[in-house]
Amino acid sequence: MLRQRVLSAAVLVPPLVLALILGGGWIAAVVVVATALGALEMFRLLRAGGYPSFALLGTALAVALVLDAALPGLLDGKALLLGAVGLILVAIGAFAIPDPRAGLAVWVGTVFGALYVALLGFVLRLGLAAPGVTAGAPLERLGPERGWIILLVFAVWAYDTGAFFVGRQFGRRRFLEHLSPSKTWAGLVGGLVAASVVVAAMLAALGESPVAALVIGPLVGLAAQAGDLAESLLKRAAGVEDSGSLIPGHGGVLDRIDSFLFAAPVLTLYVVAAYR
Repeated sequence: MLRQRVLSAAVLVPPLVLALILGGGWIAAVVVVATALGALEMFRLLRAGGYPSFALLGTALAVALVLDAALPGLLDGKALLLGAVGLILVAIGAFAIPDPRAGLAVWVGTVFGALYVALLGFVLRLGLAAPGVTAGAPLERLGPERGWIILLVFAVWAYDTGAFFVGRQFGRRRFLEHLSPSKTWAGLVGGLVAASVVVAAMLAALGESPVAALVIGPLVGLAAQAGDLAESLLKRAAGVEDSGSLIPGHGGVLDRIDSFLFAAPVLTLYVVAAYR
């Protein structure tokens, strides 16, 4: 298991780190590509679980919603309008299906799949909403966009790492075994502690009070765990172990971004509530 995680990281980390170093459009490009690949995997899972959909139309809708976050100056925050137009287009496509029940299933499945994967766009929205970095802070040169996105990435990775090692060492009592038999209460606590410690260090480096990590750490950690369990539900319904086989040792793209689908919106909401 650990070897698989290392192989997965070796594939994913270099392009992600490079994008975070370069910033701007490079981060947006990585998010858009991950959204497109994740959406294709998502619609395969839905189909395998007995939920038909328009995969290509749903993928296009997901990408369009993320582009709204990637190009705020061009689209000017028209995510709600894009979502409405997408919902209408999918409905029109469903009209051509002879069985109304099947048409409704396709309509619902397509819209759900697109909106679910498009949650990754909140990684970019977090960068837009992030407060300025305090002058003289260690990470001042990164700026708010890269600084807070790195905080999110490190917090999710810290949660996953802490939950894995603490759960393997001390985990006895399990929870939600019908979704993921490896999840333990000890792992949950270990992951939350690890996430909080990393968030505290990142906040200090951004010139913010580390005390806020007592709220942000558990929020991001619990959201990351919920995101992982949500994808587990999808895979269980589809009867598969992984969302795909693109990444050596750890399945598909959706298997790697699932935690961020829930963690990014939660952290963005916190930032908006605390700093706006």
